[in-house]
Amino acid sequence: MTSSSHFPSLDSLQSDLADLIEKLPDLKHRQLIQYALATIINLANSDIDRLDWKILSASLADMERGFKIFYPYRHVRKVTIFGSARTAPETPEYRMAAEFARCVAQLGFMVMTGGGGGIMQAGNEGAGQENSFGLNIQLPFEQEANPVIEGDPKLIHFKYFFTRKLFLLRESDAIALFPGGFGTQDEAFECMTLSQTGKFGPVPVVLIDRPGGDYWRAWSEYIDQHLRQQGLISPEDDSLYTITDNLEVACDAITRFYRVYHSSRYVGDKLVIRLKTDIADADVELLNDNFNDILVKGKIEKSQALPQEAQDETVDLPRLVLYFNQRDLGRLYQMIATINQMGTPSPVEAHPERK
Repeated sequence: MTSSSHFPSLDSLQSDLADLIEKLPDLKHRQLIQYALATIINLANSDIDRLDWKILSASLADMERGFKIFYPYRHVRKVTIFGSARTAPETPEYRMAAEFARCVAQLGFMVMTGGGGGIMQAGNEGAGQENSFGLNIQLPFEQEANPVIEGDPKLIHFKYFFTRKLFLLRESDAIALFPGGFGTQDEAFECMTLSQTGKFGPVPVVLIDRPGGDYWRAWSEYIDQHLRQQGLISPEDDSLYTITDNLEVACDAITRFYRVYHSSRYVGDKLVIRLKTDIADADVELLNDNFNDILVKGKIEKSQALPQEAQDETVDLPRLVLYFNQRDLGRLYQMIATINQMGTPSPVEAHPERK
C-alpha cells in the first residue's frame, strides 16, 4: 500500500483502497481494520474543520511510525527514562541516569528516552545505541536529537506530545524518573494517574534522586500532605512507586517486580494475572486472606489460559484469575509484591518477556 511519507494521488488512493477492501476478509485483524475505516468514513461525512483533519492525519502518521518501529522489539522488555533536558553531563543526576541505563540494559531491558539532551542523552548513552530508542518531539528549542541516538532507525520524531507519550508508556515495562522541570512533573503525574486508574500497567515506577538529594522526597511529602492526608488519593497509592537515591535499589525494584509476576490482562470482567512460575495452593489461600477486600465477588483462583486466550503467546504460563474491583490499584500493586515473594523465580532470560 502507499506509504504515508508522501501525499498519494487520488488514483493511487482509489487503487490502494480497492486492494484493501478485496483483501479485508482474509486479514487477521479485519474487524478492527473495518472499524477504523468506518470511523474515517463517518468523519468524512460529518462537518468538521480543516484543523481537525490535520490533527487526525498527523496523529495517524505519528502512530504509523511508532507501530512499525516498535513491532520487531515487541518481545523485549523496555524501561522509559524521564528527566530534564537541561541536566549537564558533569552533574550527579546525569551520571546516575547513565549508570542506571547501563544497569538495566545489562539485565536484558532496552531503554527508551525522549531522544533529547540531559537525562535523555544520559539514558541513551548508558544503554548504548543498540539498546536505545529515542522518541523525539518537534520543538523550536531544547529538543534536537542527542548524538547517541541521532541517525539510528530507532529514533522517532513525533509531531504531538500525546502520541509521543502514548508510545513512551504503551511500550514500557518500567518507568524511571529523574529530576526535571514541568515536562518531567507532567510525566510523573500522568504515570501516577494512569497507574491509579488502571489505564497503565501494572509496571514498576521508580523515582530516582541523586545521593542525598530530596527532589522526589519533597515531591512525595507534598503528595502525602496535600493529597493523601486530605483524602484526595487512597492511603495505598504510595505503593504505585518507589523513591530512592540508590541505583541498586532502583534496579532491584524493577527486576523484583517481574520475579514471579509476568503480566496481566482483562478477559471480560475477570483480571487474569500471568505468572512466570506456579505458586503453591497455600500461597493462593494466603492471597485470598490478605486481599479479599479488592474482590467484587468470588476468590482468587489458579487457572490455565482461558479459552479467550488461546492465541496468546503466554498461553503456557500459569495464571491467577480474580474479579478485581478495578478501583484499589495500590492494593493490587501490594498483592503483586506479595506474589513476587512466592514461588521459585524463573531463570534470567535474554528476552525477559514474551508479551
